[in-house]
Amino acid sequence: MGSNITDSQFARNEKLKESAIRVLNNPLKRILDITISILIIFFVLIWLFPLVAILIKLTSSGPVLYFQQRVGLNSRVFNCFKFRTMYVSDSIKDFMPTNIEDPRITKIGSVLRKLNIDEFPQFINVLLGDMSIVGPRPHAVKFQEEYAKFVPSIYKRQYVKPGITGLAQVNGYRGDHIDVEINKVRMMRRVANDIIYIRNWSILLDINIIVKTGLQMLVRKTNGY
Repeated sequence: MGSNITDSQFARNEKLKESAIRVLNNPLKRILDITISILIIFFVLIWLFPLVAILIKLTSSGPVLYFQQRVGLNSRVFNCFKFRTMYVSDSIKDFMPTNIEDPRITKIGSVLRKLNIDEFPQFINVLLGDMSIVGPRPHAVKFQEEYAKFVPSIYKRQYVKPGITGLAQVNGYRGDHIDVEINKVRMMRRVANDIIYIRNWSILLDINIIVKTGLQMLVRKTNGY
């Protein structure tokens, strides 16, 4: 019986890998990524960047952008771009889940996070090929190592490029929870959603997730804080 279970798990994993290859090799996904990223960079970031930069500099000392090492395709580590939302003295410490009224977050940083503006520099990551607009959200290296202890299948998320948004995020599993046990449950559900995304990927699913993300941003239901 044990052998049959192992064979079954192997077969499911191989099928998931085949689905991932289909995602990676589909030119429409990359075309969608490039098109939207260029539009965002040249019509939004071109004026948003200097405005946010001024606000960040006026309210706290430190760099405008924060480069965080995250786990990407095939577990390759890359620098994920974000507008800095935390005080430098705290943001460089060991990673801890961000929570409501977190003292590490600057006043302007709180606004940026709630409006998801802090994520906009990641469209540059998409253009560079490190990320896709839709896919599993990339974890910080330390978080990935911790989560892998209780979610062994977490590595399967890395079969495709990480995304700015994803199925797990629009289904309410964005971010972390300060309670360890609650966070474990959330992480297991997030990984399950990411695997479902890979198995069922289509360009229409990507468009659907992008539209849902936009609508959630408009009504501020993205769990950002």
